[in-house]
Amino acid sequence: MSEKDLQKTENTAAAERIRNVKTFIPRVDIYETKEAIFLIADMPGVDEKTVDIELEKNILTITGRVEDGIGKDYSLIFSEYEVGDYERSFTLSDEIDRDKINATVKQGVLRLELPKAEKVKPKKIAIKAA
Repeated sequence: MSEKDLQKTENTAAAERIRNVKTFIPRVDIYETKEAIFLIADMPGVDEKTVDIELEKNILTITGRVEDGIGKDYSLIFSEYEVGDYERSFTLSDEIDRDKINATVKQGVLRLELPKAEKVKPKKIAIKAA
């Protein structure tokens, strides 16, 4: 995969946050096949209702919201696990077919399929005998 196909965006113009929680950058694995690029993001605590994916111009932004899970009748004595939201952005090249992007989330793992546009898929050229 070339860098221009999918790039991590370091300094995006982030919207003002209205939630007073930490925001984490989720760890992401990126895989490529001849047909698509797959992005797997680890976002513990999110589900299909609390994760958002937006594509504006060439910027793909992933955000996830996580609640602390502490009941109203409980007070936290000790915690080794930090709870917070997730946010990460990537710049997409024109080689991604934006109309066919597919996303699923299961047990806090977000999986994005970014199909390649037809014009950039490898093609086999048939050879004819002369």
